[in-house]
Amino acid sequence: MTHSIDPVDLAQALIAVPSVTPATGEVFDVLEAALTPLGFMVERFVDGIEPDGPVENLLAVREGAGPRHFGFAGHLDVVPPGVGWAGDAFVPDVRGELLYGRGAVDMKGSIAAFVAAAAATPASAGTISLIITGDEEGPAIFGTRALMEHMAGRGVTPDMIVVGEPTSVNKLGDMVKIGRRGSVNIWIDVPGTQGHVAYPHLADNPIPKLVRIMAAIDAVVLDEGNDWFQPSNIEFTDVEVGNGATNVIPASARARLSIRFNDAHKGAELIAMIERIAQGVEPKAKVLGKVSGEAFLTPPGDLSGLVAEAIHAETDIVPEMSTTGGTSDARFLHALCPVVEFGLTNATMHKLDEAVAVADLHALTAIYRGILMRAFA
Repeated sequence: MTHSIDPVDLAQALIAVPSVTPATGEVFDVLEAALTPLGFMVERFVDGIEPDGPVENLLAVREGAGPRHFGFAGHLDVVPPGVGWAGDAFVPDVRGELLYGRGAVDMKGSIAAFVAAAAATPASAGTISLIITGDEEGPAIFGTRALMEHMAGRGVTPDMIVVGEPTSVNKLGDMVKIGRRGSVNIWIDVPGTQGHVAYPHLADNPIPKLVRIMAAIDAVVLDEGNDWFQPSNIEFTDVEVGNGATNVIPASARARLSIRFNDAHKGAELIAMIERIAQGVEPKAKVLGKVSGEAFLTPPGDLSGLVAEAIHAETDIVPEMSTTGGTSDARFLHALCPVVEFGLTNATMHKLDEAVAVADLHALTAIYRGILMRAFA
């Protein structure tokens, strides 16, 4: 038995609930109300404390007779809308061919499309799960990783997962993400001795030392890229002294950098490399690093193949398999099983007047259903 859900109606219902990260409460009520009549067993839990929580998460599973278990992952939290929208960011508005509202693209629209696709897929075909967090746009500490721990405790193990991030660029279906570069942020603190600029021998200026450290780091070429990944890159994102006086040598100088790296590297190794460079210039320099995620690749195969087939059947487009862009929660989920990302066009995500084509919501529903039926064939 199948059901009929209009993805546009469900997307509007989700958009209508403000759910700036970290999301909890009513927006999950809307999703649960859509899933329960379809036979999904819905579990919700809240994890974490301030400042990075509390975060609500949802795991919904519909057991099927088929041997395969297909997982769909996504997030109901959104970035703040900002000022300057043509209307209210949380009042969904269909104008012409577009549905406007925060989260229309990233990623309440794709969640609505997948629920509609699951509704149209016989429960007997196979097991379907939705892995939905309220914290993907934020620190992502108490979101998908907490869901994975919950799944492990429940013995829920998908055979494959599609993450519904907006991967399409110019047209729906033109790009599928089969991996992502890793991400690490690093802070460098160079100590000095404060003093009067007229008496430099009584002080120790940390700024020249930091400049030399930055120059040494900037000269590093991590790699030239490989078959699936672009070259890794190091970018300085902040330099701070905080010295409001013109005649004072400061007591410290700080810099922050971000490294996006391919699968030739590990985050901890890159932090150690930066520490060696910094302390080679100034042994007292302090280096602190935080790995947001490691690089991963799901080599082209069964999952990417059936996704590409479903896209081509609906759109006549052969999608590009890519690892470009930023990070997503796929950086965690790939530890469970093969993972790819596919969803709506990303031109307006995080922007004012975020909008999705109504036709794309229906087309994405058809593609997701095609993926499910191929996975369960």
